[in-house]
Formats: sequence, structure tokens, C-alpha cells
Amino acid sequence: MKVTVERAALLRSLGHVHRVVERRNTIPILANVLIKAEKSRLAFKATDLDVEITETISAEVGPGGATTVPAHMFYEIVRKLPEGTQIVIEASGDRAVLTIRAGRSRFTLQTLPESDFPDLAAGDMTHTFKVAAADLKRLVDKTQFAISTEETRYYLNGIYLHSAGTAKSPTLRGVATDGHRLAQFELPLPAGASGMPGIIVPRKTVAEMQRLIEDNDAEVTVELSQGKIRFRLAETVLTSKLIDGTFPDYVRVIPVGNDKKLTVDKKAFEQAVDRVSTVSSERGRAVKLSLSNGKLMLSVTNPDSGSATEEIEVEYGSEPLDIGFNSRYLLDIAAQLEGEAAVLKLADPGSPTLIQDRDTKGALYVLMPMRV
Repeated sequence: MKVTVERAALLRSLGHVHRVVERRNTIPILANVLIKAEKSRLAFKATDLDVEITETISAEVGPGGATTVPAHMFYEIVRKLPEGTQIVIEASGDRAVLTIRAGRSRFTLQTLPESDFPDLAAGDMTHTFKVAAADLKRLVDKTQFAISTEETRYYLNGIYLHSAGTAKSPTLRGVATDGHRLAQFELPLPAGASGMPGIIVPRKTVAEMQRLIEDNDAEVTVELSQGKIRFRLAETVLTSKLIDGTFPDYVRVIPVGNDKKLTVDKKAFEQAVDRVSTVSSERGRAVKLSLSNGKLMLSVTNPDSGSATEEIEVEYGSEPLDIGFNSRYLLDIAAQLEGEAAVLKLADPGSPTLIQDRDTKGALYVLMPMRV
């Protein structure tokens, strides 16, 4: 195998595929990336047995062939080579090494045979639909932060993707929750997605897919079945196993009867929460919201270091209410709101609060209160 390729194109592709490879591997072949050269195309494939990514770029090939090399080392070598260089990659069948040449630099890497490289057989996909890259990115951006990192509740370690809405206006909905907060975002249901099974896309897959979307004007083809999902974006294909579990009945958590409405300038609220939470401890991140007619008083008390208060003007006409929230969670949600004003619908100090963007539809957030 002999391939000549531009450094920029090689670096970009390796940047996409090497991230899937775990740093620590008990199975040596999983630390490698598969390189396949044929007909002026150079293809890369990497996997951790749960997620698989392949990417193809143009290259000068003669003759073709395939082998596998350590993914992170290969990426680092290419990254450190000078910009604008042409890289020559060579491997011969009789020696288990790959040679990388660029200018006066020469590297030799140990290889493992292509035949040992696992294939994440996807099987038949039951549903296929296309969605604008910008829409898919927004769905992920607006919900990803609420994915649980608690491994024992594995069924919460991803985004629950399913069809929802009404017969007249069906939607594709993404939901994530960690038990303390819930994020939901929906788009009009793409053609081909009706009747799709409800699936849980793992956290790692969500993060990789989000990084792959570099061009918001592109289109992503999504193929899925009960056990797998595949995203096709230009020359890149990301295939993943799904989380085998049942997502909880999240609709029960979304409050419908919260009658106390607070409208607040998003930026002023975000900055005030950030300022007063400076004195909070790592363990107790509670910020107290004291609401009265047209006013919101934010306060934090930390027995070890001191206290902070700040008052902001708001639209609020219900009876006075004191309620506490985790300041970090409040800031996470505020960061997702796109409009100038946030709407909080409250009930009492012990019930979940509904948070929405006043001007932008599609997203809603639920936040559980804290005792203060």
C-alpha cells in the first residue's frame, strides 16, 4: 500500500475518528484505527465495540491495501507535522509496520492485521429519515446537559429520541433527565420517522455526533432500528448501539398546573445567579429565590464563608413565594435559552418548576427545587 495525502485532510479525518478510540484498551486491536486505500480514496474506521465511525477522503493511491495502526499515536504524528505538507503512507504485506514520511520526517509504526479489526454489524434499519444538521445540533445542544452520568441508572445515560406531538402536528422529540432536571426539545417530524421506536442514544454517541456537525447547512441521514442508530453526514458514517432499557414516563414530571408566573430578563437573571452563587460551597449550591410583587431577591448563605443577596426587577403578580434551586442547574438551563426573557412557572417550594423561553418555541425545562 502506498498513499500520498494532504496533511490538512488527513488531520481533519483522524481528528474525527480517533476520538472514538478509548485511551485504555484490554483488546489491542481496539486501540488501532483501520486504514484502507483503494481507487483514489483513503478510508478510516475506529470503534470501541459500541460506537463505530468511518470517514473517507480523497488521496493519491498506488497500490491499494489495508492495515491498522495505533489511533492516538497516528493522530499526534500528523498533528505535529508542518502545515501544508504532503504525507506519504506506505505499508508492505510482509512486514508488520507502516511508514509515514513528510519532508525530512520519517516514522515507523507497528501494525496489526486488518483481518483482526471488528465490524459493528448494523443489521437491518427499520426507519430512515433526513434532518437538517442545524436542527439536529439544536436538539442535542438543548438537551445534552441534562443527561445523567450516574451509571447505575444506565437508561438515563442518553437522549430519548421518539415521535410525539399530535396527529395534526407530529414532532421528533429529544428528552434527557438526571432526576434533578429535565430538558425537552422538539422539531417537526421528518418524513420517514413516523412509527419509529422510542430509542435512547448513548451520551458518547451524542457527543461524537455533535462534534461531527461542522456545516449547519448540511443534511444528516438518520437510520435506526430497535438496537442501532446510524448518522450519515457527507463522507462520515457514525454507527452506534442504543441503550437497552426503558426510559421513564417523563411526561408525568412535567408540571401542568403551575399558576405562579415569573418573567425575567434572561441575561440579568443569569448574571445575578452567577454573582450570588460565588459564595456558595461545592456541596451546597442552593440559591434562594424570594418573589414578591415585581421583585425577585436572590440570596445565598454559606455558613463557612458568608452570604450574598441581589435584587432584580421582574414581572410577577402572584402571592409571595420563597423557593430554592441548585445554582449550577439554573445556570445550565439559562445558557440554553435563546430569547431575551425567561418564563418560570412555579407552584410551591416543594414542586417542580417549568422554565421556558418566552419568545422561542420548541424547548422546555423542568427543575426540581432544593430545600433552603
